Amino acid sequence: MRKNLHSQPPLVPLSIDHDHANELRAISDRLDAMPQASDVVLEDLVRGLKDPTKGREGMPAETVLRAAIVKQMRGFSYENLAFHLADSLTYRNFCRIGFADDPPSATALQRDIKKIRFETFEQINRLLLGQAAEDGIEKGRKARVDCTATETNIHDPMDSEQLWDCVRVLLRGLERARQYVEIDFTNHSRRAKRRRKSILNARTKKTRRKDYVDLLKVTRKTVSAAKRGAASLQAFTSADVMEMAEAQALADELLHFAGLADRVIDQTHRRVILGEKVPAQDKVLSIFEPHTDIIIKGNRGVEYGHKLCLTSGASGLVTDLVVEDGNPADSELALRMVERQADIYGRVPRQIAFDGGFASKQNLADIKATGVKDVAFSKRRGLKVLDMVKSSWVYWRLNNFRAGIEAGISFLKRCFGLGRCTWRGLASFKAYAWASVLSANLLTLARHDLA
Repeated sequence: MRKNLHSQPPLVPLSIDHDHANELRAISDRLDAMPQASDVVLEDLVRGLKDPTKGREGMPAETVLRAAIVKQMRGFSYENLAFHLADSLTYRNFCRIGFADDPPSATALQRDIKKIRFETFEQINRLLLGQAAEDGIEKGRKARVDCTATETNIHDPMDSEQLWDCVRVLLRGLERARQYVEIDFTNHSRRAKRRRKSILNARTKKTRRKDYVDLLKVTRKTVSAAKRGAASLQAFTSADVMEMAEAQALADELLHFAGLADRVIDQTHRRVILGEKVPAQDKVLSIFEPHTDIIIKGNRGVEYGHKLCLTSGASGLVTDLVVEDGNPADSELALRMVERQADIYGRVPRQIAFDGGFASKQNLADIKATGVKDVAFSKRRGLKVLDMVKSSWVYWRLNNFRAGIEAGISFLKRCFGLGRCTWRGLASFKAYAWASVLSANLLTLARHDLA
């Protein structure tokens, strides 16, 4: 049975007088002021349960939320988070774990924190922005928008590396399948590994192409064996219902990775053998994180992950975040970010500043039509200053104001792990990004309260 709050306050010792402990106390006060946050987290924790009122009592929703905030704020792994919740009186106090209570295990923390959806983190952030507006800290009258990229947790997406990934993952699944059905296949992992190394060390294009041909041949054989194994598993019958379910799940896993392997084989054959240029949208960059996009940042290189569009206010709070699909041009995102601000605050900002990539005559006209008084793009791109803002002084001030979001993005990446997402899957990627934003906003408000 789940609860949103503790039935009674846990027995915890008085917190120590330390800067970090004081910040955690201030964050705790902010969370206590919005009990709806625990309610929405509870909805995620009980989602999918037949009867949430039955079963073993798990961690209360407020403990799960607070543990997620500590994890993002300190950059802990789940193992380290479990250790600190067992060892630190300050963290136990913050997460409402009594000194006589058993601390949660790393497995329990991972299971429960990963249940919190990104929509829930976004909803809690909006509740927090409501607090900031009531306190006069951030009223949303002045905003700045910029984009950045967050990497997914993958290695460099070379074709040879991905083919090797396909072979070893499918062979691992086939070995597991042998406990349910008889499957006749040859393990070509050593051959595939040698070809992969040979490709990396090849001195000529001809040698590399020859090795690729053999690696593609091995991968195709392995994919065919995986599809046969999946078919055998789907036909598997047993009196043990659990065993049947495990066999079906393994069949689905084999088919999932076999489908991705087919795409990797196709893109490698087109690029290496046929000499084609494969479009970015047709590429699989990782069979483990197939949602990964190619983010080209002008002359600054290429990143593999997702493009994020962020809006920040004068207080430094991040008021909005959108994880983009693909790598759209900044100019396509400007109007939508203004409209989202109107949805958050019930009105558009009075002034808004954008990076130069957002600039266009159409964007200026569309944003002005929403009621924004001053719109400043850091690069004019043929636009007149007085068409954007009411004076050159205002344009100069808004340009300086816009530069502040760069510091905010750096703060998120350096201190809250937004540079690289370590959670698997697109939904978890979005939840990770929003958890970073929420944790950063809570710390920003806590430091404002303590100032």
